[in-house]
Amino acid sequence: MTADNSFSRLDDDDYPAYTMGRAAEMIGATPAFLRAVGEARLVTPLRSDGGHRRYSRYQLRIAARARELVDAGTPIDAACRIVILEDQLEEAARINEELRGSPSTSRHRADA
Repeated sequence: MTADNSFSRLDDDDYPAYTMGRAAEMIGATPAFLRAVGEARLVTPLRSDGGHRRYSRYQLRIAARARELVDAGTPIDAACRIVILEDQLEEAARINEELRGSPSTSRHRADA
């Protein structure tokens, strides 16, 4: 692996760079909280060769959002479901925006 390749991982939101302890510290939670959001299938950390959980920045943003909801009194299972739905809505809005901007969609609307 070249130095350029290893440094490019620093910019990759999906690269599992953080151990459970560090990830928990970064989002102000406990390792037990991260295990709970994993059990609720909100995030699925990758495993190191030694079997340790590793989290990406994207996963930490998702877990941090769930932590905000839990801190506001939402049960953890409900918080995880809310975050999943928010993520799906955001993705649907992004796809919708792409489709609105595509030339074939614009042309099709003009024919109607």
